[in-house]
Amino acid sequence: MRAIQLTAPGTLEQVEVPTPAPGPGEALLATAAVGACHSDLHILDAPAGAYPTPMTIGHEISGRIVGLGAGVTGWSEGESVAVYGIIGCGRCRACLRGWENQCRTVPIGGIGISRDGGLAEYVVVPADRLLPLGELDPVQAAPLTDAGLTPYHAIGINRDALRPGTCCVVIGIGGLGHMAVQILAVTTAVTIIAVDTSDAALRLAKRMGAHHTVAAGPTAVEQIRELTGPAPDGADVVLDFVCVDATLATARQVVSTGGQLTLVGLGGGSLCLAATVAHPPPVPMETNAIIPFWGTRAELAEVIALAGQGLLRAEVQTFAMAEAVRAYGQLRAGDVHGRAVLVP
Repeated sequence: MRAIQLTAPGTLEQVEVPTPAPGPGEALLATAAVGACHSDLHILDAPAGAYPTPMTIGHEISGRIVGLGAGVTGWSEGESVAVYGIIGCGRCRACLRGWENQCRTVPIGGIGISRDGGLAEYVVVPADRLLPLGELDPVQAAPLTDAGLTPYHAIGINRDALRPGTCCVVIGIGGLGHMAVQILAVTTAVTIIAVDTSDAALRLAKRMGAHHTVAAGPTAVEQIRELTGPAPDGADVVLDFVCVDATLATARQVVSTGGQLTLVGLGGGSLCLAATVAHPPPVPMETNAIIPFWGTRAELAEVIALAGQGLLRAEVQTFAMAEAVRAYGQLRAGDVHGRAVLVP
């Protein structure tokens, strides 16, 4: 079968590999669609030894069951499914409570991260990672497993602060950010302020339910403050899906006293939280900062339910699997509108 593999650090190739067979407790899927995530670029750019090679990448997966390993019950061949990509230890306190994204035993990993993923004609996954899709379009479903789940989890962490009449600033209207705007619009009654460098992204945010849009730049803080009010007031929640120095600077300057800074992006920027007697704190007093990671299987089921009811829809740009190198190139250049999805 064809697969898109990380064959060496920085090298992504289409190769021919044997079709895998499901072992005990596993399912074999015919891949239907795979979302391309910025996390894949971090895997591609990582130094030797950080990730196994060769490895098939792709962790946002939808597909159809075509084989079941020994001991698998509750599933039938032909069912359309989405894949929850995280694989925790299953034994620590976090995993036992369903928080596999907080596993205390194994390093961050999972399907397409520490074992072969979905960018192939077929993929084997543990059967307990599957969720049913019903009639949901698999191309729509694939991005839900991360681009939908991650912002849903991040918003859930802030649910108590996202009360009617409050303000939420969403920075970065890309694959995750445009989903966050929709989730906020359909599950809260907050005022949504979207921030991005791209006019096209801001137009997308408006279509997805943002009440206000602000172009990132030297006047962004002033424009946001005109909407939220001067300090110590401000945005009750800021969701930064970029997290470079510039976006973090904006985030800390617009969050309210007692607000929530939620740092989702992997841009590598720095946010100083320390204060001294001589200098005021760089963020308002009583402000919380949190770094969420992906989400839980229960939350993914809720995301799929929202999509099944027509309340959540990914803006997708599709590519053939053979175009994977080009798709990731466009993703790196910022030329993907919404979420790139690769289809065998």
